[in-house]
Amino acid sequence: MRNRYVDLLRAVAILRVVTYHTLGFAWLTVAFPAMGLMFALGGSLMAASLDRSGVKAIGRRMRRIVIPFWVLGAFAIALMSLWGGMQHSWRTLLWFIPLDDPPTSERGGLWFSQIWYIRSYLWFIIASPALLWLFRRWPIPSIAVPFTVLVILWETGHGTGGTFRDFFMYAPAWMLGFAHHDGTLQRISKKVIWPVCLVMGGIGLAILFHAPGPRGYDMNDAPIADTLWSTAFLLIMLNAAPAAMSLGAAEPVVEAVNRRALTIYLWHEAAITFVRMVGVWLGITLVGGYHDFVQLGLVAALVALLVLGLGWVEDLAARRKPQIVPMPKRAAVPRLEEQPQPVPA
Repeated sequence: MRNRYVDLLRAVAILRVVTYHTLGFAWLTVAFPAMGLMFALGGSLMAASLDRSGVKAIGRRMRRIVIPFWVLGAFAIALMSLWGGMQHSWRTLLWFIPLDDPPTSERGGLWFSQIWYIRSYLWFIIASPALLWLFRRWPIPSIAVPFTVLVILWETGHGTGGTFRDFFMYAPAWMLGFAHHDGTLQRISKKVIWPVCLVMGGIGLAILFHAPGPRGYDMNDAPIADTLWSTAFLLIMLNAAPAAMSLGAAEPVVEAVNRRALTIYLWHEAAITFVRMVGVWLGITLVGGYHDFVQLGLVAALVALLVLGLGWVEDLAARRKPQIVPMPKRAAVPRLEEQPQPVPA
């Protein structure tokens, strides 16, 4: 049974990511730390899959990610080979199994800068059996140790990016996803969780505002602040998770976004870059004032077209019947003669 609260959070997170990458508003990283949330939800779903299927869940989860990624990889290799500047080697295979950042050309890097998330997600999937075992035996240390490693990396000048840094930066969020699946967070009293989150989040904001990065008060430039703030945000959001909820009229839209979340994420940077390139060619201003929303609307329209054209690959990867329009299934309404009749008293 689908968790509508998780679906809603994931849909808001993916739309926030597209909006931030399009408009670059730093305040969005504070208002809604989407990446930490996406990793936490991934951890929750992975824990559920492991409990249900054991280690077989690793192959199933990886299949659902790498098959849509192959489509992007084929496009990326063809595009950058056409433009030139891409050096082909064994690392080109990373465009099909991205366990490290695949090679790009100077121009291609703008189109495919989002790959780090897929790379990190795959590593978390592979490590999840061990991580879940550790979490269920030592929950607090399993969250605190990765954060400690992140602090050490940052203080020694090795915390600016890369596979190793990203793993330890988002491991606490992945572990909190385990806690959400196990129901641990929902059992913590708000009298305990709110003061802890206020202190943790306050420290994160203090670090950010004390030393803003090159993009101003942008959490992406401050990993320690980002992790503290995201953890506080996640604790509150996941602690408040209802046992059940209805999304009403928004449910079809939320489910459609969830069914195509990977396609949206994989292709949104290419859509943004293409829209900006066309804007330059045509001499159209797409930055500032209402122009920002023109750009966002064009990106949204192009992403929607890409979802219609390529999103069905997600269905194949999940072994569902391919759909061009990702509409949720509706339970069939029984005909009158099939409806259960009242039993005479």
